[in-house]
Amino acid sequence: MIRAALLLLALAAPISAQTRGPDALTGRDSLLGWEAVGRLDIEGEGFCTGVLIAPDLVLTAAHCVYAPDGTLVDPARMTFRAGYVDGSEIAQSAVARATPHPEYRRDAADRLQQLRFDAALLQLSNAIPSATAAPFAVADPGVGAQVSVVSYARGREEAPSWQRQCALKGRYGGVLAFDCDVTFGASGAPVFDLSLAGRARIVAIVSAGVTEGRDRLAFGAELPALVADIKAAMRRAGVASVRSGTGAKFLKP
Repeated sequence: MIRAALLLLALAAPISAQTRGPDALTGRDSLLGWEAVGRLDIEGEGFCTGVLIAPDLVLTAAHCVYAPDGTLVDPARMTFRAGYVDGSEIAQSAVARATPHPEYRRDAADRLQQLRFDAALLQLSNAIPSATAAPFAVADPGVGAQVSVVSYARGREEAPSWQRQCALKGRYGGVLAFDCDVTFGASGAPVFDLSLAGRARIVAIVSAGVTEGRDRLAFGAELPALVADIKAAMRRAGVASVRSGTGAKFLKP
């Protein structure tokens, strides 16, 4: 399904093998402004990437919160580490509740449909002050957006890596495609549009990736409506505080 349909997203503009790879953000100075991106450690399962969209809400990929047997991972086994670098973080919190998008189906036969809803919100046990790690807002990408990805991944799990620029290649059925360099562990990584007015905003989170020779494509769901849906599901479930905001795991194609 991905190679037969999602790769069509790139036909309007060729994938560029010249896209610059990610740079490690190993020092606190280089991490400035990206503190809200963190490593989501899942005991016994590995890790994903997550990002704060409110002081007590982390956005990540829905498939990150499922165990191999298809059950939801116990939130008690999850820890979010904001700005994690080399064994220490700017702030951390246990996860009180994990809520995937209501329409996400881990075993969906239609992989495009699966990617479209691959988003989850984690409510933290302890809010992380905005002065420590300022949350990011979500938005739709601008026309012809140049995007940027900050992620943890296999082989670079001890510090976030920042791919400063990659390109939005297309969109189809609620799924965005970009030529970003992602790999295992990058699931849930925020894709930022730096061209929007004001501070960078999240336009997708990494869900899956494919490699064709030297070329790469990453995929993620369009976000604003998904985030609103998940917040509504959390309210229905009686979550007390859903603030407005504005080994590793990776979904293989």
